[in-house]
Amino acid sequence: MEFYSLIERIVQDPLTHARWLNTLSFMENAGARKISACEHPAQVNIIQLKHACEEHRHAYYLKKQIGKLGSGLCTAYGNDELLAAAATRQYLHALDIKACKYLKKHFTLTQEKLKYAAYLFVTYAIEVRADELYPVYQDVLTRASSKVMVKSIILEEEGHLEEMVSQLNGFSGTWHKHAENIVQMEKELYDAWIKAIIHEVEIPDHA
Repeated sequence: MEFYSLIERIVQDPLTHARWLNTLSFMENAGARKISACEHPAQVNIIQLKHACEEHRHAYYLKKQIGKLGSGLCTAYGNDELLAAAATRQYLHALDIKACKYLKKHFTLTQEKLKYAAYLFVTYAIEVRADELYPVYQDVLTRASSKVMVKSIILEEEGHLEEMVSQLNGFSGTWHKHAENIVQMEKELYDAWIKAIIHEVEIPDHA
């Protein structure tokens, strides 16, 4: 099943759609927490603060959208309120670990600088993904005349990607080749995540 068809199927059912929105909210929140965890005790630039703030706002915005589908849906981030909960919970954490191992191998960095480098490359990979995922989701929402909207997130994610490119240019002149490798790591995790969601959507648990 291609991604567009998957989103069409998800949007058709209010409960599944609510869980999808909640899953995206969880991942935006996890991203915001990762960004904050990578902060240097003193040397924190304004872009990093902006990213953490906006990712938290995206998590909140997506949670608010759930209310358009019904009352009392997905009030927390419990496993039964997420799609592919196990894959969802490990997605960003696994990418962070893989990226850190890769960067440690290819750069000589202190622990603090390694955390910052991981923030740059992981955030870049996630923004590349967001730039693909959210426009498809919005297109399906528009075609379905849904009250749910993610247009504001699309605009901010595009800005994030430009800011990450600017920061990576300052980090290393050879960042492109390393970013390609980390983007590939992300793709493998993303593919596994989507596969898990497809399995859950196609074979719901009626137990």
